[in-house]
Amino acid sequence: MKIFISQPMKGKSNEEIKTQRELLIAKAKEQFGEDAEIIDSFFEDAPVEARPLWYLGKSLELLSTADVAVLAPDWEKARGCRIEMTCAIEYGIPVTEVYGS
Repeated sequence: MKIFISQPMKGKSNEEIKTQRELLIAKAKEQFGEDAEIIDSFFEDAPVEARPLWYLGKSLELLSTADVAVLAPDWEKARGCRIEMTCAIEYGIPVTEVYGS
């Protein structure tokens, strides 16, 4: 099973994103099993000139390969996460929320 994690990133440092992501991965593996494959959608080495829409395009490309999308807390406050969730639903990818991260 391939899992896509949608998490708010705007205004967070790389370390904050990674820390939350590790917690989300642990919770997702609790829910879906230790053998679940987490899709790496954190673009730490993105081009310097990359704009938010570039990140979203890359994320949607990865989302298209997922069996399930996991939404981080506060996803509804992040434009990109809302778009990812809408796309997942519209294209038949199950969506679940993870709490406590």
